[in-house]
Amino acid sequence: MNMTPSLKVALRASLRTATLAAVLLFAAGLSVRADTATADDTAKFLAGMMPSAGSPLTPLTSDPAWQRHAKFFDNAFAQLEQRQLSRIRAWSEVHLAAPRPTMFYMFSGPDFLYANAFHSKASTYVLSALEPTGSVPDLTKLPRGGIASALYNVERSLGSILSFSFFITKEMKTDLQAGQVSGTLPILYVFLARAGMTIRSVTPVALDDSGAAYFANENPGANAVRGVRILFAGSDGQDKTLYYFSTDLSNAGVKASGFLKFCSTLAPGNSLLKSASYLLHSPNFTTVRDFILANSATIIQDDSGIPLAYYSPRKWRFFPFGRYKGAIAEFPGRYQQSYAELFRRAQPMDFGIGYRWRAPESNLLLSVRLPDDGSSGSDAMSTTDPPPSPPLRSRAPRPPADIGPEQPRGGIFFWR
Repeated sequence: MNMTPSLKVALRASLRTATLAAVLLFAAGLSVRADTATADDTAKFLAGMMPSAGSPLTPLTSDPAWQRHAKFFDNAFAQLEQRQLSRIRAWSEVHLAAPRPTMFYMFSGPDFLYANAFHSKASTYVLSALEPTGSVPDLTKLPRGGIASALYNVERSLGSILSFSFFITKEMKTDLQAGQVSGTLPILYVFLARAGMTIRSVTPVALDDSGAAYFANENPGANAVRGVRILFAGSDGQDKTLYYFSTDLSNAGVKASGFLKFCSTLAPGNSLLKSASYLLHSPNFTTVRDFILANSATIIQDDSGIPLAYYSPRKWRFFPFGRYKGAIAEFPGRYQQSYAELFRRAQPMDFGIGYRWRAPESNLLLSVRLPDDGSSGSDAMSTTDPPPSPPLRSRAPRPPADIGPEQPRGGIFFWR
């Protein structure tokens, strides 16, 4: 193609203009990215760990409030690692021979800490509870004094689980609604960071009535179950997924939502039940109880989980660990004679868990699903009728009420 000199000049000028515009747009993009902290850096900052060198949060680590916060968490998590987490991982390495890719943790709150300790080899974690997902704003844009307040609220929210291994719902409801850093998401951030994970992305997720998942701005309808999906990787670089759903797990709640339908697409998995307020003893939670029994290869629980009477002896084998001393005083009438008899042959364990969080008083039951022999019959005994031999208070001694001077009292309703 032949071009006149004037056309060549005009073309060169146009190319220079386009190139300059592209450079300016690229620089603007870098500026936006440089001024916005990543989810991984935000998680590390909230966890009292140094964010990446180029993060806009890094200058904030010179704040005395953050430095005190980092020192507090360094000490608290070091003690927890020595006292419990390392021992739980060692226990799991010995006793969980064939872990499934998925682990279900109903009534969990934001407790990725123990989900990962028991099931570190899982690739998909599904946590669920009533607590809202909440949000983590851009911490660099908080008002003066906002960082110190946010860090203090995170510490308060984690106080009971770092000390006792469970959340106190009454306190958590208050703590997770305080300030601009709210809900379960900041707690999940802290646990992921302290577990050595790298967060790749954080996306809102919602489930429609059929269990189909919608992400980001997709609209699943008014009655959707909402939560968050966090993609992350461990030190080995393996990609993993954490779902947290804020949902009602009672019969009315799960029958009206697609939550269990979504879970069924990931089944079978391994289940964890800890400090579950004995809700699965109630006739109002039979649907989720049946789901766990039908869709779990193993179930790890303390005595607040599924009563023994609902396990079919043709389908499950029990491995008890620790000591069963009955429910704490906040849960009267929950003593289980069948549990007491089972734990007469329990193996020892060297860590504490659940409401009786001291190691010499804790109990843990590993239930392993037996291979299907092809016989007919349901996976679990009928949950529409009461257990055949209910543990009545009149037939068993009152469980010990003394739970130690540090143990919270006062009619508090516990959860995870």
